[in-house]
Amino acid sequence: MATRQAVLERTASLYERVRRVIPPVEWPAFAEDVDAILALKRARNAVILAHNYQTPEIFHCVADLVGDSLALARKAMDVEADVIVLAGVHFMAETAKLLNPDKTVLIPDLGAGCSLADSITPADVRLMRQRYPGVPIVTYVNTSAAVKAESDICCTSGNARAIVEALGTDRVIMLPDEYLARNVAAETHVEIIAWKGHCEVHERFTPDDIRQLRESHPGVTVLAHPECPPAVVAEADFSGSTAAMSDYVDSRKPPRVVLLTECSMSDNIAVQHPDVDFIRPCNLCPHMKRITLANIRRALEENRHEVTIAAPLMAPARRAVERMLAA
Repeated sequence: MATRQAVLERTASLYERVRRVIPPVEWPAFAEDVDAILALKRARNAVILAHNYQTPEIFHCVADLVGDSLALARKAMDVEADVIVLAGVHFMAETAKLLNPDKTVLIPDLGAGCSLADSITPADVRLMRQRYPGVPIVTYVNTSAAVKAESDICCTSGNARAIVEALGTDRVIMLPDEYLARNVAAETHVEIIAWKGHCEVHERFTPDDIRQLRESHPGVTVLAHPECPPAVVAEADFSGSTAAMSDYVDSRKPPRVVLLTECSMSDNIAVQHPDVDFIRPCNLCPHMKRITLANIRRALEENRHEVTIAAPLMAPARRAVERMLAA
């Protein structure tokens, strides 16, 4: 077994990436798992896909591919490894499996769910079709494979407007995020029929939060995720997906910024922008935070928990995702 000092020496360059957001006293608690995960990836020909909401020790130290839901879906198509570990929530792991049916896809914790995915069922989608015959159904990727299988096409927060307008119809059903649907509706002439699902992280932000942030931190630039309520988006300086927020900071380099989204996002961007002052109103996603270095390691050691999708759902759900990626 490697000595603690040897592990710290092997992982020293990785710690340099995150030293601005992880105190030195905390790194030894992460280093052993990081070192073991890197070895397990080599042994199993595995890759780790990590969402932008993962903590820095995962995002910057063990992940091979990172991004928002759209980026991970695109990157999953080109994975050549035998094993994919999805450091994110369950619907993301299902999407990776849809696009890689012959590969082993693991999620480190089966409890890593999503309030949006839980807000709608396949039966709900069928009822919407009956109520609005002929109206195409655009389903957010934050849904189960079973819901995707009932849909015409998927979207992410980054491409929702483009997908809606590409359908060439006057009216669409957009499920399940009500606020995303309403925010897209404000930017397009297409009539959007929404569902009542909400993200438990983003729905908690309010316009008053923004006003207080501006008062406490003069000159702060406010970036809001489009899953936030429309009144919040209206108060913000910019609204976009997590990838769009990251691009905004990369290109504009605001001196002081606040990201109205899951708080690990700020930590991950801050690593690459030492000159930007990140104000952190910390809304944690309890599901994303179920993924840890320890259970990523166990997933690779024990092949847990393998993601499977029922055969009848595979083709229609995959078609909805592929239509999104091709749009």
